[in-house]
Amino acid sequence: MATNVKTAAVKTAAKSAPKAVKPAVEVEKVAVKKAATKTQKTTTAQADATRNRRKVLRGVVISNKMEKTGVVEITRKVPHPLYKKVVTKTSRFKFHDEKNECEIGDTIEVMETRPLSKDKYFRLVRIVEKVK
Repeated sequence: MATNVKTAAVKTAAKSAPKAVKPAVEVEKVAVKKAATKTQKTTTAQADATRNRRKVLRGVVISNKMEKTGVVEITRKVPHPLYKKVVTKTSRFKFHDEKNECEIGDTIEVMETRPLSKDKYFRLVRIVEKVK
């Protein structure tokens, strides 16, 4: 019967073997020059485009009864994962409307923003089409 147990002599020989010493490596410090960057004045449209690439969604206003807040319904068409039939999915989001200029039925664009309240994390970008 063979076992994989080392004998005491082999264990002591392994302990007494000299260990390899790693040579000390000096790291050279490189001075990093910071280039002076010129800040340019940008319009809000350019600033919005470069700020974290925030989502811009288009939808229809379904409620504007709150003060400075509205509800937009976003409709999108996606294929069913198994049957591949195109299914319409809707999502509702609250958005911030500073001037209370949206009416029910308007088509608008909203942009993602920091949370403004418990449910409100979109803001009005522009009104695409007013209701007639």
